[in-house]
Amino acid sequence: MTSKDNASRIYTLMKWMTSLANATMFTTYAVYQVIAMGLNPLQLLLVGMVLEVTVLVFEGITGVIADTYSRRLSVIVGMFVLGSGFVLEGSAMWLGSEVSLLSAFMWLLLSQVIFGLGATFVSGAETAWSVDEVGEEHAGTIFMRAGRIGLSATLLGIALSVGLSALEPNLPYVIGGFIYLLLGVILLVYMKETKFTKPQPSAGASNWHRLTSTWLSGAKVIRSQPVLLMIVIVTLFSGAASEGYDRLWQAHLITDIGFPNSLALSAAVWFGTIALLSTLLSLGVMAFAEKRLNMGNEQVVLRGMFVLTLARIGAIVSIALAPNFVWALVSVLFFEAVRTLSGPIYDTWLNLNIESRSRATVLSMMSQSDALGQTAGGPLVGWVGKRFSLRTSLVAAAVLLVPILAVYGRTLRNRRERDS
Repeated sequence: MTSKDNASRIYTLMKWMTSLANATMFTTYAVYQVIAMGLNPLQLLLVGMVLEVTVLVFEGITGVIADTYSRRLSVIVGMFVLGSGFVLEGSAMWLGSEVSLLSAFMWLLLSQVIFGLGATFVSGAETAWSVDEVGEEHAGTIFMRAGRIGLSATLLGIALSVGLSALEPNLPYVIGGFIYLLLGVILLVYMKETKFTKPQPSAGASNWHRLTSTWLSGAKVIRSQPVLLMIVIVTLFSGAASEGYDRLWQAHLITDIGFPNSLALSAAVWFGTIALLSTLLSLGVMAFAEKRLNMGNEQVVLRGMFVLTLARIGAIVSIALAPNFVWALVSVLFFEAVRTLSGPIYDTWLNLNIESRSRATVLSMMSQSDALGQTAGGPLVGWVGKRFSLRTSLVAAAVLLVPILAVYGRTLRNRRERDS
């Protein structure tokens, strides 16, 4: 087996197992946080803010470590830290009732710090490792295929989430955390790093000097390429919008719209059903896009991102203004299919514009931009929800995506002028 084939399989396995863990945890997260723990919209966004502030602080540091020492090591450490954070998050309800030192909400916030730290080790390093190992010309195809295969794990995770939530609302987080820990063990044994070249330090250079030199190199790359500056802006506003939507849409269904009375199903079953339907729809969309989209053509990628962003805005507004459950359900399914397709297309656009030697650092800086957007935008959207209504806060989240359309439009014009 060639190193490219091995890397492709390991990357796909990572996507499969993380998709399984994430679906297990996040399908019924509202049952745990909104119903069991009783968090209000502002508290929900504060949980997200703590997570994103942690990412904002550590993302650049861990990205530089990946580019300076080892991307493989960074990913493996990240998996173990993430697993520990998720297990603690699931245990917050137990700890809050057993240990008087900290309330359940404070344990939940502490878990977000660990979660965020682990995410920074994986972010950037995972993609940088895979692109180097398989080659830039194959990366887009592999991203799309791994995304599609990951959706099959999502189906299993949905069933696990609903079943575990019926036993205890916090169990999905505990089990999801253990899946991350298991993945860390698997990667420790089977993940190889054959294409990464560790930068040669200058004579007498300290470790700190090596780290700062790598960070400055990544910052220079972003400053020197207008398209990367454009991507920073896209990531900033996208992060601000996604934090508001992700934290509040399930609460919106629970408190504003409600579930049909004709079917005596629990909230966990309803969210599991919605996740199942959105995953099946996304599978079909991804399979279609994998065959039809030329992921090596940047013009195609940019046009796709413009259309998909416009669709995301429309879907969020539709969810916010939905007069009934069926309307909201269709809007949520449409949004999730669009977002699933947007992920690998965005990753492809980003990696087409980054040099290998600073890839993990630049990707981490992009994640910092996302974290900054979520940190700034999340509490604002949460305050709107607490001050006015959840519907208004979701509309505010959609408005935060509008500037991205201008960025894509300008980038497309620049590309056409350059190619003409």
